[in-house]
Amino acid sequence: MSFFARLFGLSSDPREEWRPLWHRVVEEARDPDWYRMCGVADSLEGRYDMVTLVLALVMLRLDDVGEEGSNASARLTELFAEDMEGQLREAGIGDPTVGKKLSAVMASMNGRIGAYRDGLRSDPKVLVEAVRRNVTMAQPDEAEALVQRMAALHARLERTGFETLHKGEIAA
Repeated sequence: MSFFARLFGLSSDPREEWRPLWHRVVEEARDPDWYRMCGVADSLEGRYDMVTLVLALVMLRLDDVGEEGSNASARLTELFAEDMEGQLREAGIGDPTVGKKLSAVMASMNGRIGAYRDGLRSDPKVLVEAVRRNVTMAQPDEAEALVQRMAALHARLERTGFETLHKGEIAA
């Protein structure tokens, strides 16, 4: 969408149709059971780690859909970047450094997608190690519990059709 179209409200923002799924990702990441039962640290870092974990799983599911899924992943990535930029600015990060910080956040997200993809496709021990590297744990010995719940969410996403995801819903 062009700058002038957005400025004058001439067309809709293509990200908006994916905002319900973005909100669902954040809602899932904020589920207290991730922190209470799986040992994730209930801190700024832990909450960020859970948003990226859930978003990575959703994006891996969308990868299975093909071009439509790739477009959806791109829009979710844009919503994630928009949200993270807002969070950085709220934390007092100024214009000169927000771009660098956002680049680091996006690189981290891409690395996590790759690590979780590899872990889900191979031995569960690989996924446990990926979680230990990428999730701030209040109780590091709980990584296996986190991986079990992560695998369950992955299975729910696998059962969720594209149109259902588009509405921001995930199968039970």
